[in-house]
Amino acid sequence: MITKRIIPCLDVKDGRVVKGVNFEGLSDVSSPVELGKYYSDGGADELVFYDITASSDGRKLFTDILRQVAQNIFIPLTVGGGIQTLEDFERVLNCGADKVSVNSGAIQNPELIAQAAQKYGNQCVVLSVDVKRVDGRFMVFAKGGRENTGMDALEWISRCEKMGAGEIVVNSIDTDGVKKGFDLELLAAVCDLVSVPVIASGGAGSVADFVTLFETLPKVDAGLAASVFHFGEIKIPDLKRELSQKGINVRI
Repeated sequence: MITKRIIPCLDVKDGRVVKGVNFEGLSDVSSPVELGKYYSDGGADELVFYDITASSDGRKLFTDILRQVAQNIFIPLTVGGGIQTLEDFERVLNCGADKVSVNSGAIQNPELIAQAAQKYGNQCVVLSVDVKRVDGRFMVFAKGGRENTGMDALEWISRCEKMGAGEIVVNSIDTDGVKKGFDLELLAAVCDLVSVPVIASGGAGSVADFVTLFETLPKVDAGLAASVFHFGEIKIPDLKRELSQKGINVRI
């Protein structure tokens, strides 16, 4: 039985971890280096580091802070933000990342996924998709959820998997930061579509939300969250104990 992963997400802006609601209203949380070490020592299975304004600011990701985070953790690290070229993949991997998450860069140049998968392997290429309902359809948004691309999210995800994306992070803008549970309808549609691992992101508010996620959608490989972990509302060891008691396979 495949072990379900619990993944904290560090949304980094100007060198600090921040968190908002529906991708808006950002508040300062902590140092990414300190928080990353806390999660690595505290039972997280992986860590995600997003430089959330790199793409919208049109700049490169903060590699100095990333390098410090990578040096202080002992779990796999996925990094995204401002990834536009193969050189960006190379730079981030050289800083200590295990996987590279691409979002806006793939929208601008879909061939980037195929090129990166060919050079570094599918397991290294993570497609991150920001999805919001528009007139009943799941649409892809870019630039930190600020811009509707006009692309159907399910078609885009399917296309990127075929090009070599080895993992899909599904970020529901509709549920992000609201803490009312994961977007099960969206996640079910994605799980039915792809055969690579799917990571659920956006909406976790309680331990019960993770239990519901994995019981309702066994195909989901991991649950990703930010503020509920950052502010101590859910402690990862407690979450894993509860999941294990419910018969959900996790690494304790």
